Amino acid sequence: MHSLSGKLLAASPRLGDPNFARAVILIVQHGDEGALGIVLNCPSEHRIEEVWRRVGGGHCALDQSLGIGGPVEGPLVAVHGDAGLSEREILPGVYFASQRSALERLIESPTVPVRLFSGYSGWGEGQLESELQEGAWLTAPASAEQVFFEGDDLWKDVVSNISGEIIHARGDIRHVPPQPWHN
Repeated sequence: MHSLSGKLLAASPRLGDPNFARAVILIVQHGDEGALGIVLNCPSEHRIEEVWRRVGGGHCALDQSLGIGGPVEGPLVAVHGDAGLSEREILPGVYFASQRSALERLIESPTVPVRLFSGYSGWGEGQLESELQEGAWLTAPASAEQVFFEGDDLWKDVVSNISGEIIHARGDIRHVPPQPWHN
């Protein structure tokens, strides 16, 4: 089995689960026992400062929405750029943390890009592979720029990149417009 750790999943139109419509997921861990990922483009209505205060945290210097990492309840987790506070390197320059001490340092005085999430996306043994075979997900390499993306539509950006790569791979095409579906 080829691990998808450090890759992006973009929901395809074939995905029937409304929890993941137009979702882009960063795969944190993928192995024989299943996979764990974080939805990157689903902000909640709650600000991090408000949530941090509710869980008994101190000062919060992050002025952003808390992300909804997926439908599975879990602890607050961070995707960030500080190797010293890392529990796992997801890809070069992007790390994962769930320990309170690491979260405190990241939230109270961030010096690197930080995104905080509640919940996660999880797949049991063979489940993600089955969904991939059904065409529910498109896969793409991830970059720190995409993980910390602050634009309007990450899903559209990722899918555009994937479709451009597919078109180029199909033949010797000299010019591919930025949005080939408008042709």
